[in-house]
Amino acid sequence: MSTEISELLETAAPVVTGVVRGVRDDQLDEPTPCTEFQVRDLLNHLLQVTRNFEALAHRKDVDWTAGSDRLSGEWREEIAGDLAALSSAWADPQALDGVSPGMGLPQRTVGQMLVADLVVHSWDLATATGQAYEVDPALLAATGEFLDVMGETGRKMGAFGPEVAAPEGADRFGVLLAKTGRDPGWKPAS
Repeated sequence: MSTEISELLETAAPVVTGVVRGVRDDQLDEPTPCTEFQVRDLLNHLLQVTRNFEALAHRKDVDWTAGSDRLSGEWREEIAGDLAALSSAWADPQALDGVSPGMGLPQRTVGQMLVADLVVHSWDLATATGQAYEVDPALLAATGEFLDVMGETGRKMGAFGPEVAAPEGADRFGVLLAKTGRDPGWKPAS
């Protein structure tokens, strides 16, 4: 990957933060393109992702079991703070060395997984809540690289749904979304 994980996270974090801040409370029970999640579930998942991947940068144990609903108080600012801490953790060059004890993958691959997860889930969230979403070219390239190499492994691990056919004429991002089992043309019910 030509761009370092920390640079990609610095690009992704404000986008994710902006999308999270754009979610209205009355949208929390709405569906998302990620079929197993409603908006509330997806936000809780993002909280879990930010905390667990920060721990993985420090080679700490993580727990992926679903917890209780954490959307109380100033949860939007909490996610923003978690994203800043996440970026900082992955900026340490040692975060990319060796193999992740919790994931059994090279740390660099874990960082690439994180970037792809943030890109795809921020699209899920933006699309579900009617927000505009444009993926940065560097994030698009990194997500594509990760999915091209690890997409099938991710599918076997349950991280992605079965690949769907991208619509004719779909752009690169649409093709990548289809690889994760998402319909790139998904729209919320009116």
